[in-house]
Amino acid sequence: RISEDGYIEGAPELVVEIAASSAAYDLHDKLRVYRRNGVQEYLVWCIHDRQIHWFSLAAGEYQPLTADAEGILRSRQFPGLWLATEALLAHDLAAVLGVLQQGIASPEHQAFVQILVET
Repeated sequence: RISEDGYIEGAPELVVEIAASSAAYDLHDKLRVYRRNGVQEYLVWCIHDRQIHWFSLAAGEYQPLTADAEGILRSRQFPGLWLATEALLAHDLAAVLGVLQQGIASPEHQAFVQILVET
């Protein structure tokens, strides 16, 4: 939201981090800080472990998002934001982009965009 004097206020809906040596800090300490401040989703790409962790805030606690049968993580906060985790870890950016484009073309994303347009 925008304050009366034109500043952005409140927590972001999504935080994305790339972690190397700070993975333990990013997955624990920061997780608590983001939860306390109401960040709705938090994604951490741990490059050394070759893992992507995506959490969604539900009832005051972060729940890990799990990939579907196709290996795709789907944002709960941003319908249509889809991430092909195995393709990303394999540096197959064409596949990552293809999955993202499928998400953007989904009816869920189109409904989300319509809500944004109306507000």
